[in-house]
Amino acid sequence: MKVAIMQPYFFPYIGYYQLMHEVDTFVIFDDANFIKKGWVHRNQILMDGEPHPFILPIQKMSQNKLISEHERALIEETVFKQIKQLRHAYHNAPYFEEAMPVLESCLTYPETNVAAYLSHGLIEVVRYLGIDSTILRTSDLQPNRELKGQERIIDYCQQLDATHYINAINGMSLYDQKSFQRVGIELSFLQSELPAYKQGTDTFHPYLSIIDCMMNCSIDEIHHMLHAYDLVTNRQTT
Repeated sequence: MKVAIMQPYFFPYIGYYQLMHEVDTFVIFDDANFIKKGWVHRNQILMDGEPHPFILPIQKMSQNKLISEHERALIEETVFKQIKQLRHAYHNAPYFEEAMPVLESCLTYPETNVAAYLSHGLIEVVRYLGIDSTILRTSDLQPNRELKGQERIIDYCQQLDATHYINAINGMSLYDQKSFQRVGIELSFLQSELPAYKQGTDTFHPYLSIIDCMMNCSIDEIHHMLHAYDLVTNRQTT
């Protein structure tokens, strides 16, 4: 069984969903430490032809607390602003009518806990995209708080009877092939190709939120993009 484990992000870019699509079970790492400069609470959309911040306000952000220990801030005024922002940015996009109800459903979800709120948003987008992977949260498993880093990931994989662990390419330096092989688990990394698509601009802007894909591409086009990646190992890149 192929497994991936990633922190929950706020409407992440398509590479995140490529990873979700590739595995049998995707585990949302909701009890990882919060990273202020990460993508848990922020992303970018295209507004007036340029990348623009799209933010999830959070109360008392701290890297000394878990993602699941954080709460949303300024909820009512933020959701109103976010929906207004998306309508301004994408009202002329070809798939606005199809995508906007899904995004509004995610944004207006009343959950205050950040991990639960982000997990719900990921699941709703996955349903829209037709990805059929099983989705769990690490808090649903049996976390061993004494384990750190790679050893904690291996423990989660063993709980799920994983035979193949796949991580995003930027995590390659964090994991050792031999440590996974020792417990009978294959280790690979997903290297996205990020295919260009029409954004209504002269210049293509990659790495934007999945929102931009949903607004500008059909489900069939996105399905094609979900396959645009390679799986590589540490050995292939050294």
